[in-house]
Amino acid sequence: MTIERGEVVLRVMPRLADINANGHIFGGWVLSQMDIAGGIVAHRIAQGAVATVAIESMKFITPILLGDVVSIYAREERRGRTSVAIRIDVVAMRGAAQEEVELTNGVYTFVALDANYRPTPLPES
Repeated sequence: MTIERGEVVLRVMPRLADINANGHIFGGWVLSQMDIAGGIVAHRIAQGAVATVAIESMKFITPILLGDVVSIYAREERRGRTSVAIRIDVVAMRGAAQEEVELTNGVYTFVALDANYRPTPLPES
């Protein structure tokens, strides 16, 4: 765990099927992985079901390449009454030298849900 990035929530390696027409990993693939990682952290905070309600910011820094080992870090950035914003940073270990490469980052907002899938207050922190 690092202070700046939060905890490593997922570590994955994209497959050949995840390549776009430019030979890089499809942007939707990484958005999906980020949503999964953010959802894990938000679920833990909410102590129950959550739903993604917004991607407040998203920045692609460097293309993801086939063979990259992608690590997705997440941490709570801020909390509302029923929602929590999760900061997500994505880095890769690349090549034989295992160089760390910053790939993308963003802030995803999740809302806590009750049994009827309606927003519900977050537990006290």
